[in-house]
Amino acid sequence: MTDVQKPNGQPGAPSPIVSLPNMRDLGGWRGSDGRAVRPGLLYRTADFAGISADDAKLFAALGVRTVYDLRSKAERAAAPDLVFDGVDDIALDVLADSETAIPASLGGVFADPTLAVELNKKLKDGTAAAAIAGTYRDMITLPSANTAYARFFAGLAGVDRAPVAFHCTAGKDRTGWAAASLLTVLGVSRDDVFADYLLTNDRLVPALKPIFDKFGSEGGDPDLLLPILGVRKEYLASAFEEVDSRYGSIEGYLTDGLGLDASVPDTLRASFLE
Repeated sequence: MTDVQKPNGQPGAPSPIVSLPNMRDLGGWRGSDGRAVRPGLLYRTADFAGISADDAKLFAALGVRTVYDLRSKAERAAAPDLVFDGVDDIALDVLADSETAIPASLGGVFADPTLAVELNKKLKDGTAAAAIAGTYRDMITLPSANTAYARFFAGLAGVDRAPVAFHCTAGKDRTGWAAASLLTVLGVSRDDVFADYLLTNDRLVPALKPIFDKFGSEGGDPDLLLPILGVRKEYLASAFEEVDSRYGSIEGYLTDGLGLDASVPDTLRASFLE
């Protein structure tokens, strides 16, 4: 086993843990007043279902003290988080109030890729992509999402201990909004926020080659899986559009949408910017 790579402040750096290909440190992106996000404090990732025993030790060596699990109860039951000594694991079911959200069903596709064949018709007529974009809007409006993200931001603002990691199943949708909204609060440009978000297509999608291959062997077109297993700019744009139309700004989202104190954005900047 090799030592874990220490955070180097390079924005979008590859995952330091091979079996968590969609994991990345949010450090290095330029935020308010040109200050960079501090490395080694904020990690986004997929769940730990595929992590190796050696890599679990590497994750522990990062010093994470709080893990936010944004998955549903069913997802957590199917693939419980690893238990790390001295780490608080906080369950935040973002989509509890949604019965049809595709992101909450990805674990089934990962476990049995043949289930993806059943999505073939929806994929071909575009309804799957539209449904995912709708889920991003739901992440701004659902009571369960507001409760979850309010707790997430309150935790980052001092309720919980840093460094932190946050994840859903694939680490791209619920996690994607958590990362995008946090980076935006920290003053990272919209272009860089999208750049971090779209890295999932470079990191996670290649690691899912067996799922694409299985789908192809069952008669499906592997390219049709990309809207579900990857990310699209318009998905995240849908969430930002919902924030802008309802609250006018990311600060308005935190205060009026999530019910947080007006001091939270400044607290986050003080804590996570160099």
